[in-house]
Amino acid sequence: MVARDLRALFSTNDRQLDTSEAFTNRQTQWELTAAALAEHLRHITDPAFDVEDLEAPRNHVLVFHGVGGIGKTTFSRKLEAALTGSGHRPAQWGQPRWPSDQVIPVRIDLARSAGTDFEQLVLTIRLALAELGRPLPAFDIALRRYWEHNHPGDPLEEYLRRGALARFGQAGQQQMQSALADVAQALLLPGTVGSAIGQVTGSLVRALRERRQTVRALAGCTRLADLLETEPDLEALSYYPHLLAWELAQLPPEKSAIPVILLDTFEDTGDRTHRDLERLIQRVVWLMPNAFFVITGRSRLQWANDSLQGQLDFTGPAAWPGLVAHDTPPARATSHLGGGRQVLIGDFSPEDCDDYLARRISRDGQPLIGPPVREVITRRSHGLPLYLDLSVMRFLEIRRSGRTPGPDDFDQDFPALIARTLSDLTPDERHVLRSVALLDAFDVALATRAAGMTHDAPALRLIERPFVNEDPFGVWPFHLHGLIRSTIRTAQDNTDDRWSPRDWTHAAERALEALGKQWTTSPAPNRLLLIGCLRQGLRLARDFRLSLGWLADAAWAYISDSIWEPLAPPAAGHEPATTGLETAADALVETLSALSRRQHEHRERTVDRLTQVLDTGLLPTDLHEMALYYRAKAQRDLGRTDDSRHGMQQVADGGGRLAPAARRGLAHLARLAGDFPTALATARTLGWTGRHHRVEGDVWWVQGEMERAAAAYEAARREAEDHAVAGERATCQAQRAFVLAFTDPERAEDELELAHQMLSGLTLRATTLTTHTAALVRAAGAPGPVVEDGASVLRAEIHTAGVAAAQVTLELAMCFHHAVRGANDAVRTSISRLHDLTQGGDYAYYVDIAHFMADLPADHTPHTQWLDGKEPTRQRWRDLVTARRAHLHAGP
Repeated sequence: MVARDLRALFSTNDRQLDTSEAFTNRQTQWELTAAALAEHLRHITDPAFDVEDLEAPRNHVLVFHGVGGIGKTTFSRKLEAALTGSGHRPAQWGQPRWPSDQVIPVRIDLARSAGTDFEQLVLTIRLALAELGRPLPAFDIALRRYWEHNHPGDPLEEYLRRGALARFGQAGQQQMQSALADVAQALLLPGTVGSAIGQVTGSLVRALRERRQTVRALAGCTRLADLLETEPDLEALSYYPHLLAWELAQLPPEKSAIPVILLDTFEDTGDRTHRDLERLIQRVVWLMPNAFFVITGRSRLQWANDSLQGQLDFTGPAAWPGLVAHDTPPARATSHLGGGRQVLIGDFSPEDCDDYLARRISRDGQPLIGPPVREVITRRSHGLPLYLDLSVMRFLEIRRSGRTPGPDDFDQDFPALIARTLSDLTPDERHVLRSVALLDAFDVALATRAAGMTHDAPALRLIERPFVNEDPFGVWPFHLHGLIRSTIRTAQDNTDDRWSPRDWTHAAERALEALGKQWTTSPAPNRLLLIGCLRQGLRLARDFRLSLGWLADAAWAYISDSIWEPLAPPAAGHEPATTGLETAADALVETLSALSRRQHEHRERTVDRLTQVLDTGLLPTDLHEMALYYRAKAQRDLGRTDDSRHGMQQVADGGGRLAPAARRGLAHLARLAGDFPTALATARTLGWTGRHHRVEGDVWWVQGEMERAAAAYEAARREAEDHAVAGERATCQAQRAFVLAFTDPERAEDELELAHQMLSGLTLRATTLTTHTAALVRAAGAPGPVVEDGASVLRAEIHTAGVAAAQVTLELAMCFHHAVRGANDAVRTSISRLHDLTQGGDYAYYVDIAHFMADLPADHTPHTQWLDGKEPTRQRWRDLVTARRAHLHAGP
């Protein structure tokens, strides 16, 4: 029979519409089930297996858990159909590894709406086994005794005929009556069975105790007499499944079959405090080790947790080795279980979402929902089947209005998802859930503080929910399912305890304060924690217009290491995104984003972004100077010397945190202009904060003093290591490798390798370009087009970055290469390029250096002030060329 989607069918008058229920994927889950069931069948057919062994570990349970709406109930139903062997198995599922008549599927819905109580659960299992066609006297007699004691005047047969269990037919009832008749006959009891149940059980117990030959068929059940002597209450009923298991074990192989009991909606058995029904059900599972159980619910089973001892009868990893907490991830699950029997049901892939929507409603075999709409729904769904289902209903609703639904109609969330998510959470858990919806990721402490609570229990319970994903390698291990989070934050909340805008703002303030507390109280500097706190804190401050607070100090900590991880938070989630910069938080977000993105964008873009920030005047004075300083740096990279000098002077005169860096910038500008004495004198006054050794190295190498420059860069690198500034350390090492590439190619190779190691994990574009240029200098003089080709590629990269200093340094490196090879025409071409690049006056002395290397006559650049004069400098550069020629001539 083809499953019909009745909700869709009754949502339209269009009888041409095909509303078949779509079932997509879950092939991996089927393979897991098939593998586990095949393994179970092998286990119970082993001669060593003993159904009455009550101490052996149990591994006959498979749990599928996941967020509400992920498709657990649909999967449970499909499993039941697939196991019946009647041909209802989905096409993508493979053939089972056992004969179809070897298993008896029994699906029981434990949802509150289904009204299933423990009595019905036990009766359902027994009646399903009527398919075996044989009485099960040990169980049937105990059940009859229980029923007549607890339901006087309501015969069991009548109850079964009129109740929900009537679907099992008369076979089970007849088998129960037959069992009693057979036992009464064996005991030679007079009268009808129905009026003699007390007499039957009493006589049977005595016969079992006396080991009479007449009851030898039941004598092998060692605990039957004890169960028949016990008060027949609900507690006793929960032990009767042991009798079922024993009866199944007595069947001859050709008549035997294994019940596969599917317990759905297991979360409705109770909560973490009230486990009475769960305790009874767990007892059934434990006492039926030859059955196989597939449990589906929102939460993983905690039976392997020792702390539940006393609440449940059988607990701990020794009892349930397969239920120990190591989920089989949906994306990595295979048919090989490896011991793990708790499986998280994952989201649909984009392809499966599209397939689901295409097949759900159609006309004449063609999907009614077109590709553009399916694409939007798929993207918004995050792979959650419930979202797809709700979208189909929305599609039909819009269609009823006489309008053709379009993509824009589905770019929103469903409030119904909130109610489904919150339905089985306590008030405290709902409060924590809404609070952490403001966070990209969290741990228990952060969740508790963000919720404003004084105890962790609600957060500890929440992280066990299937809509909370775990990444043990993240700064914070937990994050909400993407769709659940976006829906809680953006959809209209109609629940009884919904939050007002004011509530959301208060929660954002708590979350921001909690993030700041984690960062400021960290026992040791932690860059990952800093970045995580900044990313989350900036978004909260921006979206909810909060004051900066600790974010200002965090921003300074961020720039101090010169690593430049991406920081820009995503677009506003709870509040509509604003246009332009309206608050200090907006301005700080844009500033830090511009600083990190300058490693990937043209410096012109950096200048424009920082100018926009500065023009608003929104930042406090110290952060305003931060934007001003880095705009001046970008202007220097673009060759706008006057603008850069003006900005650097403003920051230096302000005397703030970046004043030493600004004085270093002024020294760099003096070097660019060729005023080397001033640059060197200034460098010696800067100290570590002004990066004095690096500035000295920058002055020495253009004099041709490569060893002195290398020593200065090494000292700078060591200082950076002492201060744990990774970005500065990498920059100094790259400069050291660059200058040594002129004098010693073999030594430079090791230094370059070290520079690459230090750059690993950092985003320093200009420094990376330096290492590329150093590699070309190291290879200078090599035959063939290798160096020229490498220069062409690097020239394009530099143009994209917009770093003027890298451009002129590359052309100087090419002059060195051509001079070593004696290619004067190529030298003149590179010199021409240098003329074009230095027309503004900055780096004009590079033209002189190019002439020095090629031993060509040149007019002295009028503004250049060499430290010890022009001729000594010329000779040092020329000596570098002749030394390289000698090195190449000597060979390896």
